Amino acid sequence: MSTALSLDLAEANTVLQGSGLQLSKMSVGDLPDINAIEQMVAVSPWSSEQLKNAMADTLVLWEKQSIIGFAVLVLVADQAELHNIAIHPQRQGQGLASIFLRALIQSAPGAIKAFYLEVRVTNYRALRLYQGLGFAEIGRRPNYYSNDSGREDAVVMGRARAIPS
Repeated sequence: MSTALSLDLAEANTVLQGSGLQLSKMSVGDLPDINAIEQMVAVSPWSSEQLKNAMADTLVLWEKQSIIGFAVLVLVADQAELHNIAIHPQRQGQGLASIFLRALIQSAPGAIKAFYLEVRVTNYRALRLYQGLGFAEIGRRPNYYSNDSGREDAVVMGRARAIPS
């Protein structure tokens, strides 16, 4: 669900300047690439229809002419909720998710005071990423996610707008 709030894409691209990366809003033509990345990286991937329905809140990370990642960031009142973020598997482990998320945080409108997300308790790489960007555990959702062996908890994380030095 899109709101009147939106990221300052010019600011986001300024943050990304020098990295060879660029950020844009998702278009219908981006859906096949975004869906392919989601299917490759997610334990329980979003469907193409879910991704299409989130298009107004989806930002695309580009390198040259290729989509290498995306994020679904919903802005509501004074909060931002990260619903999904993914980097192409061939580009993971290079710090791109950190750069991407930092650009999203820094380009949020001034009305945004806090950021929230949920992550699988077993997603150690993501937990380290989020902790490195100042997110802290603020709660748990028991049995929130399905996995091959049943269910697992979601760690609910939050952080204030300012990025730690």
